[in-house]
Amino acid sequence: MEYKIGGTPLPVVVCHLNAGETMITEGGSMSWMSPNMQMETTSGGGWKKALGRMFAGENLFLNRYTAQGGPGLIAFSSSFPGSIRPFEIGPGREIILQKGGFLAAEATVDLSIHFQHRGGTGFFGGEGFIMQKASGSGIVFAEFDGHVVEYDLDAGQSIVVSSGHLAAMDATCSMTVQAVRGAKNIFLGGEGLFNTVITGPGRIYLQTMPISKLAQSLIPYLPTDKGSD
Repeated sequence: MEYKIGGTPLPVVVCHLNAGETMITEGGSMSWMSPNMQMETTSGGGWKKALGRMFAGENLFLNRYTAQGGPGLIAFSSSFPGSIRPFEIGPGREIILQKGGFLAAEATVDLSIHFQHRGGTGFFGGEGFIMQKASGSGIVFAEFDGHVVEYDLDAGQSIVVSSGHLAAMDATCSMTVQAVRGAKNIFLGGEGLFNTVITGPGRIYLQTMPISKLAQSLIPYLPTDKGSD
């Protein structure tokens, strides 16, 4: 499989498949394809995995697209202005993705749910108790909101991240939560009660404009229903 990513800030990844090669994606993610791409809807490994994807913010079912009788072409576009990033998955190179971060992957990539266990991370950290883990082998494409900034963390090195800005991290990284200190900071600072702390070793990917933050910033400008006179 060969691919090309373009179209920023509304990116698309165009994949060129050899005969018999297969891509997996969520329903609705396919943008265009050649006529010889055959689609099959599947649970992607049984109902347990399907329900796990649902709790991780993805669709219950996956679509499999296979090039039949010769080379095929298929394109997947992002649902929000930002970035599409490819990750080469293999033993020891698993990646953890935010909710809704999965776009498409080679069929040899395995998608599963990833629980954040430590220190109440899931309930207070803002990144979600359930994330997604990509393992197996092959290329997975993830979509991130806004611009992406990368950091390589050494073992024991940490960074504090505001809610929603963590897009992905190596599976070797860990997450905890840190309470904002001081009553003035909590009630007047506007940053919420908790921040997420990511600790290395591994690479992390931070997004500059989480869609949740954008939606919140638009609320004051939305029309309100004042009722009839």
